[in-house]
Amino acid sequence: MINGHGDDIYAYPGITSNFSSNVPGGVNHDGLNRYLYENLSCIRSYPEPEPRSLERELASFHGVMPENVCATNGATEAIYLIAQAYRNSTSVILAPTFSEYADACRLHLHTVRSLFSPDTLPAEAALVWLCNPNNPTGEVIDLRRLRKWIETHPRHLFVIDQSYEAFTDKPLFSAKEAADYPNVLLLHSLTKRFAVPGLRIGYVTAHPLLIDKLRSNRMPWSVNALAIAAGHYLLHRAEGDYALDVSALLSERKRVAEALLSVGGMDVWESDTPYMLICLRSGKAAALKEFLALNHGILIRDASNFEGLDERFFRIAVQTPEENDRLVNCIKEWMYTY
Repeated sequence: MINGHGDDIYAYPGITSNFSSNVPGGVNHDGLNRYLYENLSCIRSYPEPEPRSLERELASFHGVMPENVCATNGATEAIYLIAQAYRNSTSVILAPTFSEYADACRLHLHTVRSLFSPDTLPAEAALVWLCNPNNPTGEVIDLRRLRKWIETHPRHLFVIDQSYEAFTDKPLFSAKEAADYPNVLLLHSLTKRFAVPGLRIGYVTAHPLLIDKLRSNRMPWSVNALAIAAGHYLLHRAEGDYALDVSALLSERKRVAEALLSVGGMDVWESDTPYMLICLRSGKAAALKEFLALNHGILIRDASNFEGLDERFFRIAVQTPEENDRLVNCIKEWMYTY
């Protein structure tokens, strides 16, 4: 089940500003486009059965060993791969969060429970799933608190999705630190870090014994040749062409949040990232989404399908200041018209 609404961009062909995906806009891919064009002949051959060259590149990037890395076809494949590798387990999912965790677990016959406080972990849980920074709230769990939680529950396997790790200034687990734990699987996303959602490049870092278990369940040729080539290119430019100004992104999020609050009729949740969760005091997020898409070519994320949320919630990720101002004005129009 595809529930992230990433395909909404195809349902509304007139979209010119996409706030629905937590992927930064305005990224210049000219260099990547040229590189992929020059290496397009790779599509004439099968990719590596196991994406070892990309795993070596990722290991070097993080200062770990290749045995600590499992590359996947986006972070979503990693989610399903973990659920498959630990089939028929009991999984606890910290909510509200991305519903793909529960979908993957149910597909592989897990018993699934939602958890709204990390302080009440059921003893029978085998896996604990959490998104940090959280999707959709943007909240980051204090690292000291998270370490203590993991260390006091050594029999639980913690699946920590850090797909949005590049978009916060709060301390998070490093791949190197996580690899020293026997009960932590750390998920990452080049897709989100480099704004290439069409290429699907994710990976897991963990202790070698955990990585072996995932690799043994991974399908051959799961990461395509263009994605592997792009991964090599992008990792060498993380601090150059693709350097992120996180401080500027967070400042813009704060500015947009204040502008939305000044419109009235909604509450904006605090966030440690450039995306934020918003709750309408009246009306439905689906109606606002439809209005913005059809009348203004703007796409937001209806967040009503996140467990623990209802029909009033939506999520946006800040884009350029000009796009953000336009979004605020269009929401204001909807508020005053409907």
